Amino acid sequence: MEARETTFQRLIQGDNQFQIPLFQRTYSWDAVDHQRLWDDLFEQATVCAGGDSEEAAGHFLGPLVLDPIPPLPDTVQRWTVIDGQQRLTTLMLLACALRDHVRGFDTGKADLIHRRYLVNEEDYSGLDAYRLLPTQADRPAYLACVDADPTAGGDDSIGAAYRFFRSALAEHDPVGEWDAVRHIDQALRHRLTLVTITSGPRDNVFRIFESLNNTGKPLSQADLLRNYVFMQLPRLGEQVYDKVWLPMQTELGAHRLTTLAWLDLVLHGQTRATSSEVYQGQQRRMAKIVEKAGEEGLRDDLVRLRRLGRLLLRVFEHRREPDAELRAVLERLTEWGGEAHYPPALHILDQVERGEASADEALLALRHVESFLVRRMICREPSHSVRQILAALPAALERDRPLSEAVHRYLSGPRRGWPRDEELREAIRTQPFYWQGSSRHRSFVLRRFEESYAAPEPVDFSRAWATIEHVMPQRAGQEWLDMLREDAVDGERPEELHDALVHTLGNLTLTGENGRLSNHPFERKQQILDQSALRMNREIAAAERWGRTEILGRAEQLADRAVRIWSAPLPADAAHSDERSEWLRLRKVLASLPAGSWTTYKDLAAATGAGIPQTVGAYLAKHADVPNAHRVLRADGTSSPDFSWFDGRTESQREALEREGVRFVGAAADKAQRVGATGLAAMVEPGLTLASDTKEGKGAKDAKGATARPEVSGERHDNFRALLRRHRPDLADGVVGLLERWEAAGGWLWYGAAEETSCAPMLRQGPGPQGAVWPVVFYPRSGSVEVVFAYLAKREPFTRPLLLAELRDRLNAIPGVNLAVPDAELVGRRPSFPLTVLRGEGLDRFAEVLEWFRQQSQ
Repeated sequence: MEARETTFQRLIQGDNQFQIPLFQRTYSWDAVDHQRLWDDLFEQATVCAGGDSEEAAGHFLGPLVLDPIPPLPDTVQRWTVIDGQQRLTTLMLLACALRDHVRGFDTGKADLIHRRYLVNEEDYSGLDAYRLLPTQADRPAYLACVDADPTAGGDDSIGAAYRFFRSALAEHDPVGEWDAVRHIDQALRHRLTLVTITSGPRDNVFRIFESLNNTGKPLSQADLLRNYVFMQLPRLGEQVYDKVWLPMQTELGAHRLTTLAWLDLVLHGQTRATSSEVYQGQQRRMAKIVEKAGEEGLRDDLVRLRRLGRLLLRVFEHRREPDAELRAVLERLTEWGGEAHYPPALHILDQVERGEASADEALLALRHVESFLVRRMICREPSHSVRQILAALPAALERDRPLSEAVHRYLSGPRRGWPRDEELREAIRTQPFYWQGSSRHRSFVLRRFEESYAAPEPVDFSRAWATIEHVMPQRAGQEWLDMLREDAVDGERPEELHDALVHTLGNLTLTGENGRLSNHPFERKQQILDQSALRMNREIAAAERWGRTEILGRAEQLADRAVRIWSAPLPADAAHSDERSEWLRLRKVLASLPAGSWTTYKDLAAATGAGIPQTVGAYLAKHADVPNAHRVLRADGTSSPDFSWFDGRTESQREALEREGVRFVGAAADKAQRVGATGLAAMVEPGLTLASDTKEGKGAKDAKGATARPEVSGERHDNFRALLRRHRPDLADGVVGLLERWEAAGGWLWYGAAEETSCAPMLRQGPGPQGAVWPVVFYPRSGSVEVVFAYLAKREPFTRPLLLAELRDRLNAIPGVNLAVPDAELVGRRPSFPLTVLRGEGLDRFAEVLEWFRQQSQ
């Protein structure tokens, strides 16, 4: 075998074709993988922009194992990709997205990108023209992206990757300028490196594939770092292990030890380091210590690292913090969640530990961090930059100022996006808060409002369970519309007024009585809210009515509280984007909209906070560079009579959508293909589908008090059952009973956002969308049960092919089920069987399969 280091451009240049063999799995990278690659590429683009690309090392993507195929006359040189197909396919899809983004403002450069990355430049015909040929299962979706076919970016893993990068580019370069993306192109060509391992004529490629993919559990970053450290300590190794490393490893555990090593790199100024690069970064740093100060220097550095580890435990487990006020703000940051606050929190605690800052200074500094996070969320500032901004904080602080002042000045700087008081007030009055952030963040904000009342007997939210409630309900009955009609001015319709107010903060509260409150008129809700232990609910109950005046009045009161709770940035002439953040979100949402789907002006307005539908329509009519604007229709699914193409093409909007796969019924697009506001929001906020499709935060708790499952959305819960009883009345009772038994046993139900409300029985195994697992999805109108092998193959324990095959065989044992999917194809398939199978014996046998699934998952 022969190994050599190369760049992406050198790999693909010339007349080459890389073929993915049948024994490889289908394309399976998800949004987490796409984001990691984009972050790495963006970091390298920053290096290019800084002009120091000659000195700085590129980003290593990993190995690519190739087997040359003997060439035929007048054909390209073909290579079988034994290992590395996921990253190679992703790079090609990124190139497709870059080309299509650039085509919006420079067709010449777009054609150059097409020839440079995607196709062989000689006059090859047929499949020889393509530099990459995925497996047959992935090939149609991939070729649609390369050929810029209207169906490109469909609702599959290939299409999702393409849409992710279109969205990322639209967010990075909203205006459409080559100068904004040329460094992305440079980094893609020259700054991403691979090691190509080429097999020889006597190598067995199948044996190579098996050895690469069956090597057992890989070493963690902490394992690699430990091995390196003790190779550098031949004299002091045993002493350092017993007195420093082992206690630190025992206190933290492997995962937290890796986090500590990552944070240590960040505190040393490597702000773009990731947890997957801990070993390489620490190896380079420690090698310099050993070279300069020998084993003693490395020992002292590990002693320092252990001291930081003890401080980090206070960030993870706030009860360890001895100062009560510091403990409270650390607890709030833990409740907010995520890792973004780790670098500033650890740095601030370190400053106190070393006597360079007082506890009061640290408290004020951490409150600024909390305010930065919360204000950005309320004002719908893009979340992708928060981690990098806070990672850069420790190294960027002015050392000649008090700690709290330095933190305040840094976070208030240009392009940091810390909203001012007037921006915060405006967002609370007008933005659809119910669609913002995650359910955890929304509940956090409302809890802080309640706690600000400083009641003599405050509610203990760690013991009480409250969910977010719309005072004026999401589905307004006639009584509510009559009340809103009294508030309407200048020809406003009560329905329009309802849409503008219903999801704003002024109309939201917390309650443990969500089921009782339901969609009742305000008089009934008053009676229930008046008995609440929450002060803010008793204030709502004291109102005589609940219309525009009352909702906006409460919004003003909450805005006053928000300004007092969360500190404001320092006055500064901060540079702002030429476009409001709502329009940047709108561009990102539309870039993510799959081919073969459509949405409405109203849905876009709700998901992005960009005003009313008419405002969205006016914006799209003036901006030719907004991607996929033709996929936006009126609420009834018909084209706006004012729609026109900027480039002068003659086809209608309907004709363009039909070419992409949208079906029309009469003049209206098929409602089943519509992506609503929830689906749009989920495209740009990973995990939001699960959060917003379930009732806010409510759920059962496990033995440790952690959230085990959320409560289901009442509206979608009812809609699914209504569709089931309308279209499958003979099956409805049995299926509903089955799902209720699933919930009683500890599972929960997720409901889809499309017109045909689907239902999936789910189990929670960990945090986030990757912590959920589900075997099937029920479709009540079309009458099918989809088996999601393709999703299960990415989730433990079903990453093992034998378990997928057993699930298929158990389902096939049910009379009427015939899932004819070979073992080798299970990881990429989502076959279905008729819902009519689930009656009598079939229903009982299916219940047994669900019970088996639950046992395997646990």
